[in-house]
Amino acid sequence: MGTILLVALAIFGLALGLGGRTTEQYESLTGFDLNRYLGRWYEIARTNNRFERELDYVTAEYILQDNGKIKVINRGYNQRKGRLQESVGKAKTTDINGHLRVSFFLSFYSDYDILAISENYSWALVGSGKNFLWILSRTPSLPESELESILDIARRFGYDTDKLIFPVQKPSEMSQSMGNGGSGVRTAAMVRTPANKKVKEPVA
Repeated sequence: MGTILLVALAIFGLALGLGGRTTEQYESLTGFDLNRYLGRWYEIARTNNRFERELDYVTAEYILQDNGKIKVINRGYNQRKGRLQESVGKAKTTDINGHLRVSFFLSFYSDYDILAISENYSWALVGSGKNFLWILSRTPSLPESELESILDIARRFGYDTDKLIFPVQKPSEMSQSMGNGGSGVRTAAMVRTPANKKVKEPVA
């Protein structure tokens, strides 16, 4: 989700943001179930950040620990360097549903805000501050109509979806992208709103 301020600001990890809203500005995501959120997620889209630069096949895994904190494992493959990159961090819950605090370095925590999630927890829209955004899915891809709907929600929160990067999640996509002279990372601007979703209204 963040890959955003990771391991000491240097590696990559899903979900940390720099600067953002204060706790008082967050609204609870009604009915959010942390246990259903745990597990592996595939990164469908992200805002540009140096921690995930050139990474494809990006995943984030959340594992509940005995101490109540959540272990966060972010992985991505750098096609140019030909190697897997991984960062391990921790997250903790807050009094606000859908709002976590994540750290990839010592005790420095950043906001991780689940802005919207589908009823069956098949996708999630995650923000961290005003500049970082991720679209996550339980599967490596989403139907185009559903993705457009999620992008529409993101715009309602004030994010510029034209700047989103869509990392490759399938070998066929990588081959096509590289074959067209691309870097393996796709960008796009799309938009719309899926049924059966839980959405947190943006705070003015």
